[in-house]
Amino acid sequence: MLGGGSSFTLFRIAGIRVGVNASWFLILFLSIAWLQDSFRDDLGSDGKGFTAAVVAVFLFFGSILLHELGHAFAARREGIGVAGVDLFFFGGFMRATRDSETPGEEFRVAAAGPAVTLLIALVFAAVALVMEGGGEAVDAVTLEPVSGATMVEVLVSFTVTMNAILLLFNLVPAFPLDGGRIARAAVWKLTGDRHRATRFSAFLGQAFAVLLIGYGAYVGFSNEDWVSGIWYFILGWILGSAARQAVVQSTFSTRLEGVTAEDIMDAEPVTIPASLPVARAHEDFFLRYQGWPWFAVVEHDGRFAGLAHREAVEHAALSGAASLPVRSVVTEGEEVRTDTPLEALIGSEPLRRLGALMAVDADGRLRGVVTLEQVSRALQTRLAPS
Repeated sequence: MLGGGSSFTLFRIAGIRVGVNASWFLILFLSIAWLQDSFRDDLGSDGKGFTAAVVAVFLFFGSILLHELGHAFAARREGIGVAGVDLFFFGGFMRATRDSETPGEEFRVAAAGPAVTLLIALVFAAVALVMEGGGEAVDAVTLEPVSGATMVEVLVSFTVTMNAILLLFNLVPAFPLDGGRIARAAVWKLTGDRHRATRFSAFLGQAFAVLLIGYGAYVGFSNEDWVSGIWYFILGWILGSAARQAVVQSTFSTRLEGVTAEDIMDAEPVTIPASLPVARAHEDFFLRYQGWPWFAVVEHDGRFAGLAHREAVEHAALSGAASLPVRSVVTEGEEVRTDTPLEALIGSEPLRRLGALMAVDADGRLRGVVTLEQVSRALQTRLAPS
């Protein structure tokens, strides 16, 4: 689902950062307040109604989190890095480090979230069936009043219903919803053109956004239900904005297409042999090249071994470890494949943090160094007016 912006870190699951946007706290409290009255009527108690509302909201957002983790783990299986998962006003968003490279990748990652949501709905529906029997289970799942319902029964039926709604909404073929991404994968497969597929699914997303905004206006003016009307209006506005952004991003990507790390890197970087003693490395490199904070270290076959930093080499050279090979004091450097697209380099957090990436081939041999300045220069060249 959509999302974006900065967020607060909550925790990590399997190394995946989970954060929340500030808007999440607003919807959290509003949802509890809205559900409390409904559950109070079902359970006959203010205290039970409030408790059920709190648990229900966390079950709902927990379902959204599992939905996004489904996308995240599917992306990892495809070799796509995952920067994190954010929960926000209307749902959640899985932040990948790159876009899908094939229609198959796009489909598998997009379909993973709805598959998780369907599984949650089926599991809770089975629990409802076991607890309440056939007829009453159907009433509970459709949020019809069930006489003498317990808090557990109310929460189970609520979770089934909300996950069913979440599933149906996400499968609408409107980008950036999952259904829109699945539609994008299908058009991409048929046409062989990723950008045409993106523009098509984004057009569907914009059309769906207009429908939501129009329906919100209708609900507000005709039924005088301004709360629901504003809700649909905001949701449509967010969807439409995300779809328009996808078109802009597609146009941007088209301008950068064909440029890789190999095209912009320094193909002859100064490197230190990994077997060179620390004292020689200090003398021949760090004393010779004043002001250079680090050098790439390579093995005899050209494989990248790590980065030798000035402070570490100077300390080792002056502390009795001067005869050790320089590979013993290196730190891990950030690597990137030489065929990595320029578009992926732009969004690289390690590049922004370190200022440079080590460009290696499929066998791990160092072929060059990509700097932030080189990426900026390539961007200016490609995006300059014709």
